[in-house]
Amino acid sequence: MSAPNLSLKSHPSAMTRHEARPMVFGTTPAPFLLVAPRRAYPLRIAVVGNHLPRQCGIATFTTDLCDAIAAEFGTGGVFVVAVNDSRSGYSYPPRVRLEIAQNDLFSYRTAADSLNSSGVDVVCLQHEYGIYGGEAGSYVLQLLKNLKMPVVTTLHTVLREPDAAQRAVMQEICRRSERLIVMSEHSSLLLRLVFGVPVEKIEVIPHGIPDLQFADPDSYKELFSICGKTVMLTFGLLSPNKGFESVIRALPLILSRHNDVVYIIAGATHPHVRLREGDRYRGQLEALARELGVERNVVFHNRFFAPQEMASLVGAADIYITPYCHEAQAVSGTLAFALGAGKAIISTPYWHAVELLDDGRGMLVPFEDARAIAAAAIELLENEAACQAMRRLAYLYGRDMVWNRVAHSYMRAFAHASADCTQPVRMGFSVEAVEENCARRFVIA
Repeated sequence: MSAPNLSLKSHPSAMTRHEARPMVFGTTPAPFLLVAPRRAYPLRIAVVGNHLPRQCGIATFTTDLCDAIAAEFGTGGVFVVAVNDSRSGYSYPPRVRLEIAQNDLFSYRTAADSLNSSGVDVVCLQHEYGIYGGEAGSYVLQLLKNLKMPVVTTLHTVLREPDAAQRAVMQEICRRSERLIVMSEHSSLLLRLVFGVPVEKIEVIPHGIPDLQFADPDSYKELFSICGKTVMLTFGLLSPNKGFESVIRALPLILSRHNDVVYIIAGATHPHVRLREGDRYRGQLEALARELGVERNVVFHNRFFAPQEMASLVGAADIYITPYCHEAQAVSGTLAFALGAGKAIISTPYWHAVELLDDGRGMLVPFEDARAIAAAAIELLENEAACQAMRRLAYLYGRDMVWNRVAHSYMRAFAHASADCTQPVRMGFSVEAVEENCARRFVIA
């Protein structure tokens, strides 16, 4: 067996407290939140998953979660074990102290040994089947079965009809985790019904979002040279299951009523898709736009956006659209982002969208139905009062999803997991003290 592709990086500053950047992109916090001075970090957490600059949704989530924890509790108590999908790896920040080679089984065991000797109190595993090696991502079990500290697992996908391998892996992850975090009530229900997980082991914590202002889209449009345009936007890594073609097919109908509309598709092709087939899907979308005569109204931004720039681009959108093709999507970080920015949203009825857009927070249309997308867009563009009401409902709902609140919810989960394993909380913090600290930080004025 070859030597594992795993490195333990020595960063003298990695466990030293620093002032972390706030999770607010050029805005002030919501006025009704009073934030107490930050207190020392009560637990040492290792987060296992992908991390920027790797380009994928899990990497973005892990980075944002760690940023939020660092902003609330200081950088000294959290570090990352990053999973690499290539031999060359990535130029990670000092926060990433360990690296696992996705398809090297032995490196998972080596990572467990390193974590066991690191003084970590809780491991937070980010789980998606495709980011770990082995059938159905089974290599991650080699890590879990050798860890000596409690594990809190964030499940980014919970399947209603798993195959045998997927079921076996998920059941073992559930068995070896003290707490399971999901981002929707629907995922919680599936865990109970499909995998038999007791309800007391499950915590529903929403997908975090930046704390953005409720703003007029026109205030951002000059940044992207789209002044005077009505902007429909979809962002995220491109892959053929995203359904962007349905929106392009809807454009002729929309433009017949509103000829100032542009549809922006922002994001690079998913790295794994690009490796298999290059930019073929983007080429198909461009060809469809030309065929329909709407190529001047479709704008592609073929790159990966930094969070601050993405916040501005979402700010410029009059309508946000997630036209995804498959119902069984448990989480959409881009949808959560748009909701938190107070966008008028049109979406197909995949699981996460059905839950987030309930009670008038968005409009649902059938899968792969261009006419329905056109009708929904025209309705929003021609009914300003209804559009603004939808935006306000979305924005207010998103206040409980901002990253600083999510960080405190994770901290409570970590504290309970640590207490359940009868391991003492470091630095004199009991579970009750952690909960009291979390509650004090969010006071209704």
